[in-house]
Amino acid sequence: MTRLTKSFIDKHTPPAPKSNGTFVQKMYRDSALPGFALRVSGGGAKSFIVEKRINGKLKRITLGRYGPLTCEQARKEAHKLLGSIASGGDPVTEKKEKVAQSVTLQEAFDSYLETRKDLKAATIHDYKRGIEGSLKDWCGKKLVDITKDLVQQRHTKLGAKSHARANNTMRVLRAVFNHAREQYEDAHGDSLFQNNPVDRLSQSRAWYLVERRRTLIKPHQLNAWYQSTRQLNFETTRDYLHFLLFTGLRRSEAARLVWDNIDLVDRSFTIPDTKNKEPHRLPMSTFLYDLLKRRSDTKEGVWVFPSPITDSYLQEPKTAVAKVAELANVPFTLHDLRRTFITIAESLDIPGYALKRLLNHKDPNDVTAGYIISDVERLRKPMQRVTDFILGQIENEH
Repeated sequence: MTRLTKSFIDKHTPPAPKSNGTFVQKMYRDSALPGFALRVSGGGAKSFIVEKRINGKLKRITLGRYGPLTCEQARKEAHKLLGSIASGGDPVTEKKEKVAQSVTLQEAFDSYLETRKDLKAATIHDYKRGIEGSLKDWCGKKLVDITKDLVQQRHTKLGAKSHARANNTMRVLRAVFNHAREQYEDAHGDSLFQNNPVDRLSQSRAWYLVERRRTLIKPHQLNAWYQSTRQLNFETTRDYLHFLLFTGLRRSEAARLVWDNIDLVDRSFTIPDTKNKEPHRLPMSTFLYDLLKRRSDTKEGVWVFPSPITDSYLQEPKTAVAKVAELANVPFTLHDLRRTFITIAESLDIPGYALKRLLNHKDPNDVTAGYIISDVERLRKPMQRVTDFILGQIENEH
């Protein structure tokens, strides 16, 4: 041990590497101030540190690098820290609390997304729409400064434009605060966010009652809708809309299909990435087989429904949807096509378990369903029955 001085520090070079080529670091402890030391890395960086046992554990606190920080400045800073520790303080946890106290909504949201590896791209997009869209002016605000009153006021303001968006935004904010509860602590190890300010909406019964959409294409509208889709100039968009109607798939599940998911020999197709995380294999009806066979004969890439603009899959064709809706005088959304398929299948008295299997609906509370293995061939007839009904409505209108 020796007293750390400028001349002492300047003459010390980085430690030599080991025989295997790995670098080591060297510690030089100050003889005049126990706990004050210099650390020299194998790369040559020289940093001042404080070493001290805090609550029985040896902790090292980096004061800063030599150069920007002089030896005497570092010694004074070390005196302060060691004095604080001697008085029962814990600079490490105090610094951690200070960082936690200053975390912003954007930082907490980014941390939340980082831990949620299970979220799909569409879900992340919706979450960002809430935080970085509806709460954009809050992103730089400290999380500790977002109060119950602010939450209720913003919920009311957003609700003046859209009840659904107001609710969805606050649900995401609630999730961020729940994440922060586990992530950020004070110097005593207690959560800084023991109370979630979004809970005010439940306590005051302020959540908006948003009825679930129930729109669909009615049987007598199917012909007009179908004939209008045939007027679309882009064949891929037309086929994509037909595929959604005749399968009941979610829009992203159909859009992301690649040719490796299609088995024209077995007349089946598989959606590998579904909402419930389980691959979903379905049979092709005659209509679906003809559609996919025709597309396969002229395919040029990996996507079944490729984008005309990028090398990726087809994005939501809003312009085409609007055109078909106008031509047919049948307002609809892509999810309405799924509701239409479900409603038709239910009206045909397709057995409940077969219907759930077609739609890839999973009820964790249904123990019996867990023992039933639905082979794709057992779903072929129900799938064909839905197709025949749709085609019958179209043909009956001619």
